[in-house]
Amino acid sequence: MKRIAVALALTGAVASAMAAPVIYDVDGTHTFPRFSYSHFGYSTQLSSFSKTTGKVVFDAQAKKGSVDIVIDTKSVSTGFVDFNEHIQGEDFLDTAKFPQATFKSTQVVFEGDKPHTIEGQLTIKGVTKPVTLTVTSFQAMPHPMMKKPALGANAFTVIKRSEFNAGKFAPYVGDDVRIDIAIEAMAQ
Repeated sequence: MKRIAVALALTGAVASAMAAPVIYDVDGTHTFPRFSYSHFGYSTQLSSFSKTTGKVVFDAQAKKGSVDIVIDTKSVSTGFVDFNEHIQGEDFLDTAKFPQATFKSTQVVFEGDKPHTIEGQLTIKGVTKPVTLTVTSFQAMPHPMMKKPALGANAFTVIKRSEFNAGKFAPYVGDDVRIDIAIEAMAQ
């Protein structure tokens, strides 16, 4: 009887520990924010950022979470060095004054056991606006190589760049900018 009580106590302790929120550090080698926009209607231009940091908190049992992301805007990659510098200029990202863009969640909305949308505040060029990220995929499971909890997701939103003081050449160069993020994070 004593063994059963000890086993039940240990099972309860393990279940309680599993129910606690887990803090994850963003894996910068597998996290890529991208943005796309219409270029005079000719094509959709795709660019990305190569340096991203942040934290994700995820509590699967309570269906709660939070996301805090910092993007180094100087790490923009358009595919051409000269154009990277153009996008970093005052008319667009103005990375000399604003070297970071941030996203801080205010609410994570679940559908079933997975996040469906993430509401939050996006700051670009010192301008903060509410946005909603739509989560298109989500996975939380032990990492097969690192042998510790990990999670990953893909999400997107659409903003008007003119609302962030980056509207040069609009509407010829599209004002609507789609932001996609592929994120992976590891438990601390």
